Amino acid sequence: MAEEADEEFDTAESGASDTYPTQAGELRKGSHVMIKGHPCKVAEISTSKTGKHGHAKAHIVALDIFTGKKYEDLCPTSHNVSVPFVKRDEYTLMDIGADGTVSLLDADGNAKEDLNLPTMVKTGEPTDEDKKVTDQMKEDLEAGKAVTVIVLKACGEEKIVAVRSTD
Repeated sequence: MAEEADEEFDTAESGASDTYPTQAGELRKGSHVMIKGHPCKVAEISTSKTGKHGHAKAHIVALDIFTGKKYEDLCPTSHNVSVPFVKRDEYTLMDIGADGTVSLLDADGNAKEDLNLPTMVKTGEPTDEDKKVTDQMKEDLEAGKAVTVIVLKACGEEKIVAVRSTD
């Protein structure tokens, strides 16, 4: 009797579920696009007229939605580009830990404890906007205001990008 091989299958994230294709010519200022593997928001887009090889080109200038870093891409308007699924959620800020972790509450009353202050970045330096949002979160929480934070989620990454408070 043949012995069954004990097979183990590893699954890898393809990243395909994080994006969807769209034509480069369909992109507009303010829309999202993946450039060099980074989810970005289009800051400028210009198209050149058709050249001798028959393709109009789109020149895309976009900013990474998490780091603010500028990326550029040039591709034919008829070709597909990847667009990330970007989700925008609002949470109520409950507490800021001494280590920079934040305690949030969603609309259904579920706790979310896996986010840090915007100034705690994995790579590079926090932007001026990150510092501004962090300072406002701390000030408003200490003042006893009801603080709502806006969280962007794309490609398996999450970040607090804005804060709003009410008295």
